[in-house]
Amino acid sequence: MQQQSFPSALTGSYEQDCHTLDRALRITESFDLVVRDLLFAGRRARLYLIDGFAKDAIMLKIITTLTAIQAADLKDFPDTKSFSDRYIPYLEVTLEKRLEPIVSQVLSGPLALLVEGYPEAILIDARTYPPRSLQEPDSDRVLRGARDSFAETLVINTALIRRHIRDPRLTMQYHSVGSVSKTDVVLAYLEGRADPETVQGLAKKIDSLQVKTLSMGQESLSECLIPRRWYNPFPRVRYTERPDAAAATICEGGIVILVDGTPSIMLLPSSFFDFFQDTNDYYFPPLVGSYLRLTRYLIYMLTLFLIPVWFVLIRNPQFIPSWLSFIQVEKSNDVPIFFQLLVVELVIDCLKQASLNTPAALGGSFSVVSALILGEFAVTARWFVPEVLLYMAFVAVANFAQPSFELGYAFKLCRVMLIVLIQLFNLWGFFGGVVLILILIATTPTVLDKGYLYPLYPFDGSRMLRLFIRRSMHDDNT
Repeated sequence: MQQQSFPSALTGSYEQDCHTLDRALRITESFDLVVRDLLFAGRRARLYLIDGFAKDAIMLKIITTLTAIQAADLKDFPDTKSFSDRYIPYLEVTLEKRLEPIVSQVLSGPLALLVEGYPEAILIDARTYPPRSLQEPDSDRVLRGARDSFAETLVINTALIRRHIRDPRLTMQYHSVGSVSKTDVVLAYLEGRADPETVQGLAKKIDSLQVKTLSMGQESLSECLIPRRWYNPFPRVRYTERPDAAAATICEGGIVILVDGTPSIMLLPSSFFDFFQDTNDYYFPPLVGSYLRLTRYLIYMLTLFLIPVWFVLIRNPQFIPSWLSFIQVEKSNDVPIFFQLLVVELVIDCLKQASLNTPAALGGSFSVVSALILGEFAVTARWFVPEVLLYMAFVAVANFAQPSFELGYAFKLCRVMLIVLIQLFNLWGFFGGVVLILILIATTPTVLDKGYLYPLYPFDGSRMLRLFIRRSMHDDNT
């Protein structure tokens, strides 16, 4: 604002203030910026709004009320506050004299009303965003439980959390991030449960961000908050699109970050073990939930180590006991197993990306063609051995049994690294790769001060037990 030599505040002169706002908002350059001139009680007024954000019914009500004012009526309302209290029939109304907040508010959706004779602008938050239905999220389904999900509108998301937590201690702390986008960001936490120093530290981090825009929503924000280490694939932040999961995190003393324009909500703090949790665990009895959780841990370990361990044994058949002799390759071909594994890893990712862009009507045909190419035809053409396709198919299916796609891809990259190290250094490459993976996990930075391996380090026995055993409901375990 200051770079364009605009005054920092309204002057009280109607003509000058209108001219300043016209230039600051660049009215003539943007077709969706609407200016509506009004005349009532012998005074001029100007309304600024974004076409598509304003509610027609509220606009009509405000204009109808203003045009019905008589000149004699204004004598009893000498200042802007008394005038807005009497003649602006809406709940969310604020007065502002500074130019920058007025421009920011208008571009965010509220209406700005200038009335001749009053030095402040009247900001009316009568905006609406294009809504969508709150259906169950595709990436976090449950067999039982709620079917609603967060949307792209911030106020809808905060209302969904309020629906689950009807406590006055629930705090929605507002921030604005981005010198260009000015994206709305909200910290949600429960006063008295969340650590106050953690909340203040996170708020300071957000306020100190020097970025132009959060183009990718919560992902852009997380990359700004966490130290950059491009070589570390492990996720730092857990996401959810479920209001019940966000409410449970808040009630347990966590912090939730909501970013306007995205339905994915950031859950903090997030440690390595938190990514193994799934909402389904809590919609079944504790025994069933514990079984599902332990099964998920086993599946995670298999997706990481099944292929590398098999590859090590294939390269060192002397280590294969007689009762595991069936894992050996019966009919080898001219293509080395190492290249077969890497090619199938690449093809599986290709199929995943292709399925995202395949129209629903062609999804069945795509599945049939991909199954034939990777199955019968690939083996018949002696490109791959059946054992490679079998183990890689299991790993590909097992990846969908885990709730975190980010952790699944981290394990995939670590699995590929292990395969390469085994090819280069054989058994020593496997052990060296495992040590390297442990170092990557232990040194993964987090948004908050709590370590990535908590509660393993620093050790917390009761919390560690809760990660493996789904406990019954009580005050500290929602």
